Amino acid sequence: MSKRHPYVGRPDYQFWRKEPALDDMRLFDPVGTPSFRIGLEDKVVTAGSCFAQHVARFLANAGFDFLVTEQPHPLLTKSVAATLNYGLFSARYGNIYSTRQLRQLLQRAYGEFEPIDGAWQRPDGRWVDPFRPQILPSGYVSAREVALDREIHLAAVRRAINEMSVFVFTLGLTETWMDRRDGAAYPLAPGVAGGTYDPDIHEFRNLDVPEVTADLQWSLDFIRAKNPAARFIITVSPVPLNATAVDRHVAVSTAYSKAVLRIAAEQVTTAMPLCDYFPSYEIITSPFTRAKYFEDDAREIRPAGVKHVMSLFLRHYADLPEGTESAKPAAPKSAARKPAADPAPSRVERASQLMQVLCDEEAIDNA
Repeated sequence: MSKRHPYVGRPDYQFWRKEPALDDMRLFDPVGTPSFRIGLEDKVVTAGSCFAQHVARFLANAGFDFLVTEQPHPLLTKSVAATLNYGLFSARYGNIYSTRQLRQLLQRAYGEFEPIDGAWQRPDGRWVDPFRPQILPSGYVSAREVALDREIHLAAVRRAINEMSVFVFTLGLTETWMDRRDGAAYPLAPGVAGGTYDPDIHEFRNLDVPEVTADLQWSLDFIRAKNPAARFIITVSPVPLNATAVDRHVAVSTAYSKAVLRIAAEQVTTAMPLCDYFPSYEIITSPFTRAKYFEDDAREIRPAGVKHVMSLFLRHYADLPEGTESAKPAAPKSAARKPAADPAPSRVERASQLMQVLCDEEAIDNA
C-alpha cells in the first residue's frame, strides 16, 4: 500500500511542532546518531574558537583523557600556569578561529610552511607570536625567545596529532587577516595585540564556503595521514562575532560567518567516515531555547547553556562504565526525553565555575 505522502510515518524529531522543547527547553536534543563513541582510554584533543575551551574543560572534568601535550615547567604553580594559558587547549595554540589558521598550523608544525613574519613587537617593547598573540600575557623579551618557544609549541602540536584518538574542532570565524606576501593567516589583525598594520602587506579576507570546506577537508585528511585511527567531531561556535571588518552591522556578518561554517561542516562531515557534526551551535541559538543561554551582553554563553551542550555531548558520545548516567543509551528521537543528567554533578559544577576563557577576539575595539 502506498503512502499518502512521503512524510507519513517519519519520526517526531523531523517535525517542528512535535519537539518536546516547546514545553520545556531542557528537553531539546537535536543530536543525531553518533558514528562512534568516546571511551575513557581515548585521548581527546580540542582546538578552535573560544567556545572550544568549554568542551575541553567539561571532558576533563567528566573523567575523559583530555590530552595536553604542552605542559608548564614543573616549578610553576597551577595558578601561574593557568595565567600563562596552559591547559586551555591540548597545546598552547590559543584561538584557532579560521580553517586557514588550522591548515597553516599543521603545515608549520610539520615543516611545510614557515611564514615571513615570525614575531610582532608591542608598544611596550615586548614581543608576541603573531599566530597566538595573547598566549603569554606579559609578552616575550625578544623575537628570538618567540622563536624558541614556538619550537616547543610546534613539537607539542605534532605530539597531539600523532597521539590523539579523537579531534574536536570548533569552527569560529570566516573573517581573517593575512600577509599578502605568503598568505599567512592571523587570529587578530596586526596592531590589535602587537605588530603594526601595513595595508601594503596585510589584507582582510572573508573566507567563503569553497575555501572553508577545502581548508577543513585538507586539515582532516592531513591529520588522518599522520594518524589513520583519528576520529573527528566538528562543531560551530554559537558565539557571535565581537567585531567585523566588513562595512555592515556585526549581526549581518555573524549570520554570514556562521552560515558558511555550518555549510562547510555539513559538507565535510557528510562525506568523511568517522567524522561527525555536533550541533552545539543549534542547541544554543535555536528558537527552542529562546535566547536564554546568552548572557546580558547577548554574546557570551551562560554556564547553563554550556552545561546543556556538554550534557548532550556526554549522553551521546560518552562510553563510560555501566551505572554511569552518561553510559545509558539515548532515548529514541521520536520519544519525549527527560533532561540529560550530568554524569558527575560535582565535576560539572566545578567546571561551570571555571568559565573564563582566552578569547583573542575580545581585544578588538574601535577606540
